[in-house]
Amino acid sequence: MSDYQLHAPEGANKKKRIVGRGQGSGLGTTAGKGNKGQQSRSGGKTYPGFEGGQMPLYRRLPMRGFSNYPFRKEWQIVNVADLEAKYKAGEKVDAVSLLLKGLVKKPEGLIKVLGKGSISIALEVSVDAVSAGAKTKIEAAGGKVETPVAVASAGKA
Repeated sequence: MSDYQLHAPEGANKKKRIVGRGQGSGLGTTAGKGNKGQQSRSGGKTYPGFEGGQMPLYRRLPMRGFSNYPFRKEWQIVNVADLEAKYKAGEKVDAVSLLLKGLVKKPEGLIKVLGKGSISIALEVSVDAVSAGAKTKIEAAGGKVETPVAVASAGKA
């Protein structure tokens, strides 16, 4: 072999597959899809779990159990330590002020104060729910806690 006879190794260059352009292309008539049947048609795809028309397993088995997912409530959690860090004595803690201080993401969601950490300043807390531990810590520091009565009927957050 001479230096001037350069070529790519066998199988390196492949011919582009052009389907449905007549017999001369090598993939005419059925365009490489075989003869007849669902897979040869346009849009002839199936979905996961398809069993060829037989009743699929997920429909043969009975639905069991209960899911609370549609009825669940999502709480935005704020700890007593967060209140201590962001608020001054005598300030009012509510959904709007928590949003402005960056402690919650949305004011319309349900907010619950939990008792992690300690608090030494008197605050007026008015949120949807307060844990027993957080309530005792806030009141021991001279603060006041208010929770609305209709938390049980509140919608999804």
